Amino acid sequence: MGRSLRIVGQFDKGDLVLGTVVHQLLLGITMLCVAAPAKGEAAEHPNILYIVADDLGYSDLGCYGGEINTPNLDALARDGVRMTQFYNTGRCCPSRAAILTGQYPHRVGLGHMTVTDLGQPGYRGVVSDEAPLIAEVLKPAGYRSFIAGKWHLGTPDPTKHGFEEWYGTTVSAKRFFDPTHLVRKPDGRKARTYPEGEFYATDAVTDHAIDFLKLAHQTPERPWFLYLAYNAPHFPLHAPKEEIAKYADRYQGGWDKLREQRLTRMKQFGIVPESTELSPRSMWKNYGETKTGTNPPWESLSEERRTDLARRMAIFAAMVDRMDQQLGRVLDYLKQTDQFDDTLIVFTSDNGACFEWDPFGFDVKSSNNNILHTGDKLDEMGGPGTHHSVGSGWANASNTPWRLYKHFNHEGGINSPGIVHWPAGLKAKPGSLHRDPAHIIDLLPTAMAVSGATDAGSLPLPGTDLIAQLHEGGPERMLFFEHQGNRAVRAGKWKLVALDDEPWELYDFTSDRTEVNDLANQYPDKVKELASDWDTWAAANNVTPLPNDLGVDYLKVD
Repeated sequence: MGRSLRIVGQFDKGDLVLGTVVHQLLLGITMLCVAAPAKGEAAEHPNILYIVADDLGYSDLGCYGGEINTPNLDALARDGVRMTQFYNTGRCCPSRAAILTGQYPHRVGLGHMTVTDLGQPGYRGVVSDEAPLIAEVLKPAGYRSFIAGKWHLGTPDPTKHGFEEWYGTTVSAKRFFDPTHLVRKPDGRKARTYPEGEFYATDAVTDHAIDFLKLAHQTPERPWFLYLAYNAPHFPLHAPKEEIAKYADRYQGGWDKLREQRLTRMKQFGIVPESTELSPRSMWKNYGETKTGTNPPWESLSEERRTDLARRMAIFAAMVDRMDQQLGRVLDYLKQTDQFDDTLIVFTSDNGACFEWDPFGFDVKSSNNNILHTGDKLDEMGGPGTHHSVGSGWANASNTPWRLYKHFNHEGGINSPGIVHWPAGLKAKPGSLHRDPAHIIDLLPTAMAVSGATDAGSLPLPGTDLIAQLHEGGPERMLFFEHQGNRAVRAGKWKLVALDDEPWELYDFTSDRTEVNDLANQYPDKVKELASDWDTWAAANNVTPLPNDLGVDYLKVD
């Protein structure tokens, strides 16, 4: 916690008389040192730890109603604040651009993915140099910055953007058991090595994160920023066998029962109102958008199919469990070094759970290819050399009680868990819930507010300080979204949302956050007003004109 030398021990003035020499020595030490804050007191500028999971659903964590074992994140929620309306962009690259620049992603060139430059300012496939990244913003305020995990901003080296050290992946996870998939920067740095068969990416990212924290601790007078961007639980579904075994029988009951069980707990926790009803099973579109359908009832599936699918979800849960365990190691290090209380910690996910590309999930690679695993093949699932996804039925359950998933701008795609923890600086009641809308574009303004950083470049920041929101509330705000033609506006109690090439839908979030009762026909003037607001935002942020072809095989050309 402290950023200075401290004299350990207590002095009784009645018993201890300081001689002149000792007095002068202590006076000199005092002049050289900055007094450390007492436990529970905020230092002038805290350390900052932003943790981002990959494709985690809204209700996957225990503290958000899930059955997955996540005691470390649950503890942060118990002693911090949970946000019930914390928004992202609906997809990995755009969300990471928003977190690290504080801008809507199209404004900095990452309106879609890093795969293709579409020749439009909002869709260049690489983060623009027009906006400084958070590490560059914090550096003049004295911060040292580090990144462990997923980058995915289209450039090859985060250390060219203000970060001192990096270990992780430039793109999405491909092989959790393959150390060659992760790289170490800057050039010349050596990654840790692991005995054959003992490498697992989530653990290795954590190892390096702790190494970076130890490096930061060598300069205790300087605060630090760590961006800990786990690849889990993004496909491929990979987890150690002992973790999968914990959940081997947990998901045999299927996604329909799981959604009901999670919603019951969410109501008990106050995450959603008692009146909340489950949205119907969501629709899906296959790879290439040549086929669409609705997630089937669990009981309509064959026993072999249910067994295969239960194994997929067991691996997904194991990945989340293992991520929480590894995060616990980071938190333990902060406690051991007396930095925990005065570290601002924010946890979230880059988007909702991933449906790709149908209820059964894919195998071998992202495609319409599915393998029905039976017998001994079930035990091989989740191990080295395999490649599976969880599918749309389980993704729908992960996003309980919302509609849809990653890619979309309905709640299942853009609403994620958000936990804020800072004992020395957060005045909100521990364990409380914050119900006002907030967004990942708020993370950079938050870092600026607590760090004293003042220069975020020439582009105005659309976000606001989260800590001030939690302490004081704030004026009603509008939030905007677009991804792959899917689009949305949040404004007060209203949400305007649409699927690609589909008409606007309107929902009253005071009674219908599951987006079931479309009021667009009843309030055409409100639809017109909010649609106009979206058009204005889209024009100002390089969103429009929307591309007809995003240059990827999994989407059809408009």
